[in-house]
This record gives sequence, C-alpha cells and structure tokens, in this order.
Amino acid sequence: MPFINSKISTPVTAEQENEIKSRLGKAIQTIPGKSESWLMLGFEPEYRLYFRGSSSEPMAMVEVSVYGSENPSAFEKLTAQICDIFNDVLGIAPDHIYVKYQAVSNWGWNGSNF
Repeated sequence: MPFINSKISTPVTAEQENEIKSRLGKAIQTIPGKSESWLMLGFEPEYRLYFRGSSSEPMAMVEVSVYGSENPSAFEKLTAQICDIFNDVLGIAPDHIYVKYQAVSNWGWNGSNF
C-alpha cells in the first residue's frame, strides 16, 4: 500500500506527470513486497516551496508512505531513483529534492484495515 505524494514547485505537464507516474511505478518495486498494482500517487504542481530561504530554483518534496516496517537500504535506493526521475523529467537538481519516508502500521482500504 504505498502512497507517494509530490509537492513540486514548477508546473507539470500531463506528459511529464505520466512519465513520472510510470517511472515511480517501476521504482516502488525497490521496496520488497511493493508494486505498482497497489501504488497510489499524488501530484501537487506549482506548490509554493522555499529551500535555503529562496524559491528561485525548482524543487520538490516527495513523501513516501508504506504499509509495514521500515527498510532503510531499500529506502536509500529508492531515494536515488526518485532524484533521478525528478531530475530527468522536470530538471530538478537532486540537491533540491527532499524525500521523506513513513512506515505505517495501520492502513485502511476497502472498508477495513490491514
């Protein structure tokens, strides 16, 4: 049950969003037991972000929530992939991307919790 929400300081075209969606769908498999078939994505383009006191550079805050326990080594690999994706598709430098992880023990779907 992963959910990836992206707050992005720049506009995002439909084509860019689709490319990010596809690539994140593959990247989520880096975390054992996770797949695109359960992945939900959120995009918040033109989000007002400031980094180091400035909003002059493109930037993103990417939040990854997963059902289950933390997997630091998988999270490390996924961070690299997320930074590559956002750099390739949107031109956001990796040093202007934060990635936050949250392992969730209670996750609801379809009227009940796992």
